[in-house]
Amino acid sequence: MIVSKLIGDKRRYRQYKARIKRLPEDYRTAVEAIERYLMHFVPVDDESAISEFEDLAELFERAASDGTPIRELVGDEPTEFVEEFARNHTKGGYAPDKERQRLLRGIERAIEAERVSR
Repeated sequence: MIVSKLIGDKRRYRQYKARIKRLPEDYRTAVEAIERYLMHFVPVDDESAISEFEDLAELFERAASDGTPIRELVGDEPTEFVEEFARNHTKGGYAPDKERQRLLRGIERAIEAERVSR
């Protein structure tokens, strides 16, 4: 299965997905946009890929718990945020401009949902 080649341990991946599912909708939308973008990066090994997702879940769980706005978390340039986040977990990688744009749209949808819910 391609997912196991990309992220490694399926059990840990399922646990990560369950954590994301419990996030408020706006945070979940942002994480899903970031996750899709990150899937285009080539991880160093299986362990670094799943660790990256677990760290992402932890970051957004903490932000949701603290009430940190998504824009404050990802900044004005979500692409830079995600690429810096990825650099902490992988060497190299690639993300076509199409995915950059998809990431930006996903974050904007999350921020708009956040505004509506407040």
